[in-house]
Amino acid sequence: MTTAVTAPATPPSSEWTEHVLIRDGVRLSCRDWGGGDRGDSGDSAGDAGDGHGHGHGHGHGHGHGGSRHSLLLLHGLAGQSGEWDALARLLRADGHRVVALDQRGHGASERHPADTSRAAYVADVIAVLDDPGLGLASGPGGRPPVLIGQSYGGHAALLTAAAHPARLSGAVLVEAGPGGAEPGTLDGIGDWLRSWPVPFPSREAAAAYFGGGPVGDGWAGGLEERDGGWWPRFDPEVMVASLAENTGRDWWEEWAAIGVPLLAVLGENGIIEQAEYEGMAARLPAGLRGACVPGTGHDLHLERPEALYDLVSRFLGEELR
Repeated sequence: MTTAVTAPATPPSSEWTEHVLIRDGVRLSCRDWGGGDRGDSGDSAGDAGDGHGHGHGHGHGHGHGGSRHSLLLLHGLAGQSGEWDALARLLRADGHRVVALDQRGHGASERHPADTSRAAYVADVIAVLDDPGLGLASGPGGRPPVLIGQSYGGHAALLTAAAHPARLSGAVLVEAGPGGAEPGTLDGIGDWLRSWPVPFPSREAAAAYFGGGPVGDGWAGGLEERDGGWWPRFDPEVMVASLAENTGRDWWEEWAAIGVPLLAVLGENGIIEQAEYEGMAARLPAGLRGACVPGTGHDLHLERPEALYDLVSRFLGEELR
């Protein structure tokens, strides 16, 4: 059962509002950026270069192809919806309907869900798409929505596209694929999350701990201030439990069942090996469009959101027009 809950934005924002729904007792919080048939801001976001001498027309209808879509953005493990703010802002300015979800166990959503299976995450995605208060199920022009996910969120998008292809127009997978996790990955991630020196004395100190720059700022942006410092908005043990299913198997069978157009965006120094990408391209009946963002790693959506915007916008305009 899914129940909608009216809630104010937390923190207050002039750009997005918080929308909360309850699925089977689990709170799911979304950043609703509006757009599409929900109305436009009327402002152009200007001309942001992609590092190769090409500007982006960010006014409404001036992206690549001019077609509008409903977009649901899914963050990675231990992340939160705010990681997408830069990309959401650009896509919203093109008139797309944009919503970013705090997945279960993360951000402003349920902190300790009993079910951390991949099936639960996929069911959450469908619940968000079906929520009448968001209106994502049928986007501008009656098109089904598009999922955009990074890492663990990209994996949720992958599994949703495999299980519910008729519900989507397509999907963008950022640093995500069907290969299973390597032995020791689960322990390594758990040890890293538990090693954070929390509470951090300030958000600036946290950003420095996470390496500084846009990636450090992005990770620090997911913290909350309470009890004398800055703390993560997740439980490391829930993160480990959420990842456990990925360590026991791969997802190539599900990958081959995907029947919608896909864009795979990889970081030059990311986690998807060439062999896995070649397997992805070879085993996808609907075809795979791929791109690599130079000089980036696993968190390329934080490092170069404008470059990701350019790739996503072209995909939406050329493959999903």
